[in-house]
This record gives sequence, C-alpha cells and structure tokens, in this order.
Amino acid sequence: MSNTIRLICALTLAISAAPAWASEPLRIPAPEARQGAASDGTHAYAIDNDRIGKYRIATGQRVAGWQGERRLFPHMNSCTVAGHELVCAASNYPAVPQTSAVEFFDTRTLRHLRTVSLGIGPGSLTVLDRHGGKWWAVFAQYAGKGGEPGRDHRYTQLVRMDDAFRQEAAWTFPPAILDRFAPFSCSGASWSGDGRLYVTGHDRPELYEVRIPQAGSQLELVRTIPIPTPGQAIDWDPRVAGRLWSIDRAATTMVASDLASDIADK
Repeated sequence: MSNTIRLICALTLAISAAPAWASEPLRIPAPEARQGAASDGTHAYAIDNDRIGKYRIATGQRVAGWQGERRLFPHMNSCTVAGHELVCAASNYPAVPQTSAVEFFDTRTLRHLRTVSLGIGPGSLTVLDRHGGKWWAVFAQYAGKGGEPGRDHRYTQLVRMDDAFRQEAAWTFPPAILDRFAPFSCSGASWSGDGRLYVTGHDRPELYEVRIPQAGSQLELVRTIPIPTPGQAIDWDPRVAGRLWSIDRAATTMVASDLASDIADK
C-alpha cells in the first residue's frame, strides 16, 4: 500500500470518527437533570420525575423551581415549550398497567397549571413535542421493568395527535433503531426547525434522524449521529441554529451541543 493510499485511509477514518458537534458544549449543572432538558432560547429547563428547574442560559443561574408529590408525579420524562407553557410527558412508570398524562406548567413561574389524563394507552408516554400544529408523542414499551406482559421495546411507537390529544396516526421504529434502544426504549424526540425529526434512546450517545414513510407504518432511519451525552430527553434550541439540549445524567448537568450546520436548523 502506497503512502498516499495510507494517508487517504487515515483521513477517511478520522472524518468518520469525528464528533457531530462543532464546538465545546455548554454545560449547566442542575440537580433536576435526571430525565431530560428543554429550552425556550433564554432559559433551559431541567426535568426530573417529580421536579423541574429553570436556569438562565447566559449565566447558568437557577431562577425558578417546582417540586411535585411523587405519588402524583412518579415519572415525568420529556418536556417542550409551547408559548408560555412547558408541556411535559408523564406516566406511572414502572407500574403496570401503563397510564399516561400530559402536564402543563407556566414557564414564567413553573406553577403547575393543569393535567390532561390519557389513561391506559399503548405504552408509557415518554416524549411530547409540538410540530406542524400537531402533538407528537412516543409511547414506550420495555423488555423488562415497566413493560407490559407480552410486549417489549419493539412495541414502542410514535403517535401524532390533535389538540385534544386524540390519536391521528402512529408509526413503529425500524429494527436498526430498536436494537440500539434495547432493552429500554425511546426517551427523547424533537423536531428541528427545518422539519426533521430526531430521536434518542435511554443510554447511548447517539441521535437518530428518522423520516415519516410515504407508505406503511414503520419509520425510516436516515442516519445515526454521535452526541456527547448518553440518551434521555432532548430539545432543539429555538434561537441558536443547530444547538441541541440534552443531559449528562450521571453528572446531573444540562448540555447544549452546537452540532454541525447540516444536521438541524431550528
């Protein structure tokens, strides 16, 4: 093998192994950063099962907090900002039968506003996002703790819902992603400003771009993108293009990764 060929091979490997984020991530320590993060562009919200922290992005200062009763809020997972409301996916995980609810909070004060109970559904509600005038949810299933008997992670599905949270359509995940979820499920999903959907699992430092199929009921995997944090709930920043909010669960820290410009533009 010539030196030129060796150099080309080395460069190819270096490019394929390079991280997707283009700059050092911004990190905000937050004790509530156990399930996920959301952002309105000025503040970032750290989400735990039964508590939320609001932090000013520019300074990292905690400016508001909310703590709920664990019996009423056993498992909030992901949230998204819609107007002046923080809208969160919640379930009774790991209890079965699986029940779910949508919880609404005032972004200014973090006061709990209301609950929309979804009752027993197709899984545990782990994800909620707003896109195209619709609500997009993920109902997770697990191959073990918190899973319904006779079902596993392969029964996880993305659901499109109307303003009253009634199901309009649903899709399953392709085996290539399910194999990466196993034995857990989908913990995060967020639509980018240019209309692309990205999802995360429970514990792998990966972002999966998926596409709604033209036919059939299975999502299509477009590409897998490395990120600096291991799974959990995510949210695209509405003000900084290509900035993805996620959490480093072990360090209880929110992380803002500025990803390569071709990945997302919100």
